[in-house]
Amino acid sequence: MEALEGAIWGPLPLLAALPLLALGLYCCYIQYVHTKYEHIPGPPRDSFLLGHLPSIWKMLMKDNSILDLFWQWSEEYGPIIRVNAFHRVSVLMFSPEGVKEYLMLPEYPKDPLSYGRLFNLFGVRFLGNGLVTAQNYDHWHKQRKIMDPAFSRTFLIGLMENFNDKAEELMEILEEKADGETEVDLMDLLYRVTLDIISKVAFGIETNSLHDDQVPFPHAVSMIMKGLSKTRKPFFKYLPWNRKVVKEVQESLRILRCTGKECIERRRKAIQDGEEIPQDILTQILKNAEKDHDDENMLDNFVTFFFAGHETTANQLSFTIMELGRQPEVLMRLQAELDEVIGVKRDITYEDLGKFQYLSQVLKEVLRLYPPAPGTMRWTGKEKIIEGVKIPARTTLMVSLYIMGRTEKYFKDALTFNPDRFSKEQQKPYYSYFPFSLGPRSCIGQIFAQMEAKIVMAKFLQRFEFELAQPQSFQILDTGTLRPLDGVICKLKLRHQSGCED
Repeated sequence: MEALEGAIWGPLPLLAALPLLALGLYCCYIQYVHTKYEHIPGPPRDSFLLGHLPSIWKMLMKDNSILDLFWQWSEEYGPIIRVNAFHRVSVLMFSPEGVKEYLMLPEYPKDPLSYGRLFNLFGVRFLGNGLVTAQNYDHWHKQRKIMDPAFSRTFLIGLMENFNDKAEELMEILEEKADGETEVDLMDLLYRVTLDIISKVAFGIETNSLHDDQVPFPHAVSMIMKGLSKTRKPFFKYLPWNRKVVKEVQESLRILRCTGKECIERRRKAIQDGEEIPQDILTQILKNAEKDHDDENMLDNFVTFFFAGHETTANQLSFTIMELGRQPEVLMRLQAELDEVIGVKRDITYEDLGKFQYLSQVLKEVLRLYPPAPGTMRWTGKEKIIEGVKIPARTTLMVSLYIMGRTEKYFKDALTFNPDRFSKEQQKPYYSYFPFSLGPRSCIGQIFAQMEAKIVMAKFLQRFEFELAQPQSFQILDTGTLRPLDGVICKLKLRHQSGCED
């Protein structure tokens, strides 16, 4: 009996010690990693194990932007800062020298951990290996060569009619509400019109979300955006009371990818059968694609274009209206330019876009202070010295336009909204302004986005006087992309009672 008890109890102290041994070894590993980065400036860690996570989680749980926390740290500790989380250390870099090195050269891939999280959303394939998330340069470059002709300026000029028609639909809806009393949620309508534009111009799909955002496709896009915003909150998908939202997001992803698959297959068959087809972006892509092109990868880009192609532009337009609502002198000057260039005519030509000099400056200044895509991540690969600080190899690196755009060192009176800083007479910012990123991984859709933004904003300011409904906090909601926290609620009045000429 005693022998039996000894056999049972003998191993137990050893088994009990194993977790403590594992924890001890893990702490040793954390200390080893810390040693590699201790020379990099940064705030004191909240704890040895959690690093700076408690401070970050505190911001996220209050729906505050962690960018403001990083901005505060940059003011105190300089342009290169380390951030600890368990055994991982990331480096925040707000240096033109670093931007030039890490964004302009193809040898630094997207950070695998950060962008790998976008492969799936709640377990369902989301952006996969599309243009935004692809980490292998050769794989990305092969896709980019196929896509580039469809996003060239020459090709997009031929789509001006579609841009005009969809923007005009928004103006007609706003005219019905322009009584000076009705409060209009402009951000919501801008999300809808940019979705309709990317659907029509890129894929020949009529989503009609301006008229009904509850039809399956637009509703699915809205749910996925909601799901993305929730992923930033710790353990969201594991909490049982969030299961309904998680399932709705998963189903929305399946709807979006299924719609994309049907759209691609129909268009490919129409091309093969010699049918008349719309000359949109999808047609261009399919004509340039190789026969063995991965359809799943093409679906990744279908999803990517819908999100990158509508949400960020809607956010930029929302911030523009929000800022113009408290900049009457800028608004007056802007409307004077529009009156001179387009008067009351309905359709805006590509030549008109080139004459919108002050509008271009306003939109650039909005992107400086309120970049919808506030930063990008890179993987260092090799050791490098930036501004006298050694950046170790195999490090996650975050570069933030939001923080650099608000730093006095790079922009005089950085928090002042001043479009004239982007006039032709001013010196261009040196690697401190990159709203569409820089280098080979710069945004493929930047020409598309700015054509769209100019057309929608020009038509809106041509037609309407507006005032922001009160109260407005002017705060920013950070869900991975940036948007106005309160939306943009306005009261509208018509400027030209006679309407626009055909």
